[in-house]
Amino acid sequence: MAKTLEINSQSEWTSTEKLVFKFFGIYFFLQVLPIDIRFFKHLFSTNWLNIGYPDIFYLSKYAPSFTGNDNFSNWLIIAVIAGIGTFAWDTIYKKDINYDQLYYWIRVVVRYRLAIGVIAYGFLKFFPIQSPIPSISNLNTEYGDFTAWKLFSLGLGVVPSYQSFLGLIEIVGGLLLLNRKTTTIATLIILPFAGNVAISNIAYEGGEYVYAFYLIALALYLFAFDAIRLFNLLSLEKPTLPNRFQPVFDKKWSQVRIAIKFAYVLFFVIFYGLKTYGSYQKGGYHFPAEKGLENTAGLYNVSEFKWNNQSIPYSKTDTIRWQNVVFEKWNTISIKSNKSVILTHLPSEEIFKEDASRVYELSGSQGRHYYQYSIDASKSTLSLSNKNVNHKNDQFTLSFKKLNDSTLVLSGVNTQHDSVYAVLNKVNKKYLTFEAQKLGRRGVLKL
Repeated sequence: MAKTLEINSQSEWTSTEKLVFKFFGIYFFLQVLPIDIRFFKHLFSTNWLNIGYPDIFYLSKYAPSFTGNDNFSNWLIIAVIAGIGTFAWDTIYKKDINYDQLYYWIRVVVRYRLAIGVIAYGFLKFFPIQSPIPSISNLNTEYGDFTAWKLFSLGLGVVPSYQSFLGLIEIVGGLLLLNRKTTTIATLIILPFAGNVAISNIAYEGGEYVYAFYLIALALYLFAFDAIRLFNLLSLEKPTLPNRFQPVFDKKWSQVRIAIKFAYVLFFVIFYGLKTYGSYQKGGYHFPAEKGLENTAGLYNVSEFKWNNQSIPYSKTDTIRWQNVVFEKWNTISIKSNKSVILTHLPSEEIFKEDASRVYELSGSQGRHYYQYSIDASKSTLSLSNKNVNHKNDQFTLSFKKLNDSTLVLSGVNTQHDSVYAVLNKVNKKYLTFEAQKLGRRGVLKL
């Protein structure tokens, strides 16, 4: 069993300190304790013989929920439970307790829980896949057709080096939490970082602000250990005593502690980091992995368009006429038209393994319709299906013919048996973000 050495004769805990500790000790222990059935469902449904970084990410993202949703009402419920537990502890349990030792172990649990949370997100940014470089379709969508959240994500995606820097900050903060002596330094990194994430989510209508505040709360609990001493030392310039508790482990427990920490680092840092890097090498998790038509990716103007054999001239207001078409490198075709779009939203971080579920490219945007397609090379046909769950019945079966390297003809019918005929002309368009990347920071960009 762990032995402890008390420094400075172990300062006396006042009744108020004990009461405050009991409440917050129970509260934060419940906040990190896996008591949510969703956690265990994910735990037991994971294929541990073939575990991937998404499985670890969702385990790391755990926060208790009693309502089925991630909102602050869960915090209130835990606070009520903690209040009842504090009352019961204070009135019923009368045995002597080493509060320093108990406080130490709760901080250990909170430290490692917080470390998992920031490291998991840190690697998604360090290998810049959380906010990927915008797709061709995104680059050809008007600014006003994006939601605030999508604009924020796209803005971060165009600067992958900055995104990697942000990820590095999170990883460093998480690693510093693994050492008791550097915990306060870690919280001074995490608090402003997570605070910025929380405010950004509120300002840009994201869905991660509750979880960001969850990480902030854990960091504040850890920072409170040194907060008063730091205030006395730095603000009041008073002599300040060191902390009043120093753990000392016997040889057996010291070996166990080192083994547990090594396993933690091996699984949540090294293994998770390598798996995330592997995903980055394959193109990330936001865009489909299946390849599209070879040598076809790009923006196409629609020079000729017929609907039910009726020619429709170019129009920005017509609800049927296609204005332009984008072929992505993967099996997505996006069509710009004035037909209304019911938006889909993906404000929280989700890692989908199946291509059909990867809807980042169309989430938070209108003005374009996104279709996933399959290719029948023997018949030169494409089967298009709208990826928006609100437009499931929007499907086409189209034959395709390449007249030359820059001209493509699509013709066929939709599910309502309306016929369509479109002549597409590829546009040799250059994009500022890509041209700037080629030249580097010191290059001279000519528009």
